[in-house]
Amino acid sequence: MFNLRRFIVFNRLWIAVLLIGLGFYLGFEVTWWLGWLPMFIAIIMVVAHFLVGPVTLMQRYIEAGDVEGAKKILDKVKYPNLLYKPVRSMYYSLKSNFSSMNEDWDTAEAELRKGLESGGSDKDYQGTAMFQLGSICYRKGNMKEAYEHLRKAVQIGLPDADTSATAYLYLTSICLQRRNYKGGKFYFAKAKAAKPKNKEIVEQIDEMKKTISRIPG
Repeated sequence: MFNLRRFIVFNRLWIAVLLIGLGFYLGFEVTWWLGWLPMFIAIIMVVAHFLVGPVTLMQRYIEAGDVEGAKKILDKVKYPNLLYKPVRSMYYSLKSNFSSMNEDWDTAEAELRKGLESGGSDKDYQGTAMFQLGSICYRKGNMKEAYEHLRKAVQIGLPDADTSATAYLYLTSICLQRRNYKGGKFYFAKAKAAKPKNKEIVEQIDEMKKTISRIPG
């Protein structure tokens, strides 16, 4: 079933041409009451080709851990600015994730900014994108922008406890680097209150607790 869906998605325009031809044939040889149906389907396929593209196939590749296959899907999008806004946001977010996997932070940051500029209104997306942007700025050593993006991310809201705790840990670290101990303690308390389940994040909280305990006041 997936292979059939994949074939249709990759060949929408050719299938649309065939359907238009079929519509004209039925219209002239049978009746236009029947001929309009394949033409209507063809129009839908052309619109879907440009507004949705092959991005809807991504989930299957991501679940299978097929990174190269997922990248090939994204590379087939020739006109990303024509994508429907939520799909465009997803497209740029995925591009950014792949760049981050290769530690290409500049490209990852640029793709995320394009996604945010696309105007996706979903709060989970906006919060997650801001978190990712803040994380990238943190890794690049741009603490000023990292702090601004991470703080905005937690204000908008993040989708799960692990992501929230990680954002607060980043903010804690930035505050401590600035010797803003009051802010560091505040964000560290937020990180603990998020009650993350991920073992690595829990260990990071335990390590940060040792640092916080040495701060006077």
